[in-house]
Formats: sequence, structure tokens, C-alpha cells
Amino acid sequence: MKKWMKPAAVMMAAMMLTACGGNTEEETKTSGGGEEKLKDVSIMLDWYPNAVHSFLYVADEKGYFKEEGIDLDIQFPANPTDPITLAASGQVTLGITYQPDVIVARTEQGVGVKSVGAIVREPLNRVVSLEESNIKSPKDLEGKTVGYTGIPLNESIVQTMVKEDGGDPSKVELIDIGFELNSTLISKKADAVVGAYINHEVPLLEFEGYPTANFDLTEYGVPSFYELIAVTSDKTWEEEPELIEAFWRAAEKGFDDMKANPDEALKILMDNQEKENFPLEEKVERESMKILLPMMTSDKGFGYQEEKPWVDTANWMKESGLIKKDPNVEELFVNMPE
Repeated sequence: MKKWMKPAAVMMAAMMLTACGGNTEEETKTSGGGEEKLKDVSIMLDWYPNAVHSFLYVADEKGYFKEEGIDLDIQFPANPTDPITLAASGQVTLGITYQPDVIVARTEQGVGVKSVGAIVREPLNRVVSLEESNIKSPKDLEGKTVGYTGIPLNESIVQTMVKEDGGDPSKVELIDIGFELNSTLISKKADAVVGAYINHEVPLLEFEGYPTANFDLTEYGVPSFYELIAVTSDKTWEEEPELIEAFWRAAEKGFDDMKANPDEALKILMDNQEKENFPLEEKVERESMKILLPMMTSDKGFGYQEEKPWVDTANWMKESGLIKKDPNVEELFVNMPE
């Protein structure tokens, strides 16, 4: 999965966008012998369909959204900040994005968006090198070149990890490689990369015959943030909380089925892949799903959010210079009622 996050100033576009109106009602469902209108709900993914989105396609395929009175429209972003900006402006009901992005957008830019559910509960991002490079820990990155995706967050991740491991971050050369993560490693244009995901780039490299070494950020001073979250606008949450709650009930059923029968979920995903833009390799997605399921599970219910990851992540981001203001944590997220 490619992580697109760009500098937060781009998110100012959200402040200038206007909502396209409320949800329309077109399709119908049968209820008690009569017909009820379905409400249109749109969700913009963080990227093209892959294993992490399987719960949505399962829930849609099995009619869970329609049972909740929802006609779901799954959309893909044209620009990296679309899930936040379009959700904030009401042009989509929900967006899937990244916890640090929401902290920046809300705290620094005043974008009226909040998280309504944690999808992946810990970082997927890893510092990755080829096994043959003999990089055993972040300190070994001293004197090495690390490719990153031009995102300040990833710079801060490398600096924190190297310092935490007893190294000197100033001795690490960071080069912007765009999104050419795997090809950069394979061609040896960099000794390591950051921004590669444990559930996508890593198993894809292994599938292509390139064994890797990779480091978990949270073992070297980076807080355990929610990698993927679902967001909506303040306005949508204030005016239609029942609609968001209905969406989440259906999504949770989809996740429960994904967890109970991952082979079935994988088949549904493969049937809904975007072959032209992002073709999927079934073996890689199967491995990805195996990695993701425990990282998406909470004993308090799918999507439940705790305050600690928000506080810890915001504090680290401020210490790293990624934000200047102290966020109001209460504005950043809400939980669905039990």
C-alpha cells in the first residue's frame, strides 16, 4: 500500500471547499412489507483496494449496508489529501486516512474533521532494507542512504529511531525517492527506505525473491499511532450521527466476517480490485490479510479508539517539530455508542 501523505498546507483546500448537499435517497429496501429509501453514503479510500479494505467489500457484497438503510459508494482518491479535504467539506461522507495527518490538519490548519473509527491500530510503516545489506538496527543507518517519500513525518521517524538506538541522525543521508520504494532497494539507489509497509511492500519484496530486514518504529521511540482511521466532518457528525453509526455497524459485520473467513474475504477483494490502476497479487494479499487481522482487532469492538495513542502521537509530533500547537484531543476523535 502506498502512503501518500503530503505537507499539511495542502489541506487548507478543505477550508475553501463547499459541501455538495446532503445525502440523496435513490434506491429502496423492503421493510415490514413496505419500501424504505436508502441513503447514499460515500467513502473515499486512502488508496486503491487492497487487503485492508476487504471488510468494506465484504459488508457491501453481503448486503450489510443495505440492511442499515445505506447505499454505499466506494471512491478512490485523485490526490493524496482527498480523503481528508473531501470528507471535511462534505463532498464525501467518510474518508480513510492516517492519524498523524488528522492531527496536523485539525491542529495546524483548523480543518473540521474528526476520526470516527480506528481501522489499523498500530503503524504499518517500517524502515526496510535488503537482508544482504546487513543493517541490523537503526544505528547501522549511520553513513547510509535512506530513501523516503518526501514526507516530513518519515524524516522524523528515521531521526527518532536512530537517536533512540544510540546513533547520530545527522550521519544518515535522507533522499526523496517519491513512491519508488521497492525499486529503490532492488536497484540499490538507497541502503534502506522508510514508508514501506509491513503488509504490502515487505511481502511483495519477499514474493519477488528479495528477503528483507525491517524495523518496527514503536521499538525505537516512535509512539504506536493508528495507521488508518475513518474520518468525517464535524458538520456530518453533528447533523447525522445515526448515519455514521449505521455505517459502522455494517462495517463491523464485514470485519467480523473477514476475520472469521479470510479466504472468502480475499475472494471478494480480488473480484473488486482495480486491475488497471493497482492489480493485486493474490499471494501477497493473502499474507497481507494475515498480518492485518490482529492489527485491526480490538477487544472493545472494531474501530474503538483510545485517548492514549492520540495524546502520545501528538506529543511526539510536537517534540519533532511536525506541529507547533497543542491539539484539543477531545476534538480529534469520537467513539461509536455501544
